[in-house]
Amino acid sequence: MAASAKTLTIDNHTLDGDWTVVLPRRGKQRRHSFRMRSPEQLQQQQQQQQQQQPWAPIDLETDAVRKLKLMQKMQICMKKMENSPFYHTLLDQIQTPEIFCCFHRVLGSEMKMQMVIYGIGSIESYEPPRLQLSLAILLKRKFSWIGDIEVFDPVLSTTECQVLEALGCSVLSINEQGQRCAQKPTMFFMPHCESMLYDNLLRANWRVELLNHVVLFGNSFDAYEKNVSYSKNSAMVDSTRHILAIRQFTKEFGIQTVSDDYFGAFHTSSWHFFSPVLETELQYID
Repeated sequence: MAASAKTLTIDNHTLDGDWTVVLPRRGKQRRHSFRMRSPEQLQQQQQQQQQQQPWAPIDLETDAVRKLKLMQKMQICMKKMENSPFYHTLLDQIQTPEIFCCFHRVLGSEMKMQMVIYGIGSIESYEPPRLQLSLAILLKRKFSWIGDIEVFDPVLSTTECQVLEALGCSVLSINEQGQRCAQKPTMFFMPHCESMLYDNLLRANWRVELLNHVVLFGNSFDAYEKNVSYSKNSAMVDSTRHILAIRQFTKEFGIQTVSDDYFGAFHTSSWHFFSPVLETELQYID
C-alpha cells in the first residue's frame, strides 16, 4: 500500500543520535584564488548555459517486450524499497525537526519543490540506478510538497525514457551538464555523480538567492573535503573548487544505508542545504 502524502509540518521530535550532522568547518582552510564575480561574468555564464546541447537517445527503436520487462523490474524494485528498513529510516530522518526546518526554509512561500535527477545511469542494466529512481519516486508520492520530477542521463535508451515517462517523470531533451539555475525551490537528486557535475551545479547557482533554493542529495561534500586534503591530485582539486568553497555555508546530513542491499546505491550519500547570507560571502573562483 502506498504511503499517504504529508504536508510540510514540524513535530517536536529529537534528532536521532545516529545521524551524522556535518556543520560548517572552522579553522584553517585550503587556499584558493578568489575574486568577486562581476555582472559581465554572470552574463557570460548565463550565455554559456543557453548554449547547452540538445539531446536524444541514440537508439530510436522501441520494443514493447523490453519496455514491459523493465517496467516489471521497476515495480519490483519500488516495492522492495517501500518495504525496506532503509526507506523507513530515511523517512524518519527527513521528518526530524532539524532537517524538516531546512526543507521548509528552502520552500519559503512556495507550495512545491521540483526534483531534478542528474546522472541516474542505466535503469535497465543495473540495480543501483533502479533503487535510486525508486527512492526518488517514492519520496514524491510520500510528500505532497515534492513536485514534478525531471530526469537526465546521456546513457538513457529510448526504452528507458518511455518507462521513466510511464512512471510520471519527464526526460530532459537538453544536456544541461548539471548547470540548472534554481530560480525556484529545487531538489537536485544526484547520488554518486562525478564531482564535476556537483561543481557545475554550484557554479551555475553561485548567488545567495539561487543557493538558498537548492537542496542537494548526493555524495558527501565532507568526504570530498577530506579526500582533497589527503590527495595531491590536481584534477580532483580542480573538479571540487566550488564544493570546497561552499563548505562553510553547508549543512550536511549523512544518511544510513542500513543494509548491504542499499550500500552500492547510496553509500556516502548526504542531504546538503546551503545558507550564505551576503553576496560578498561568495567568492568567485578562478
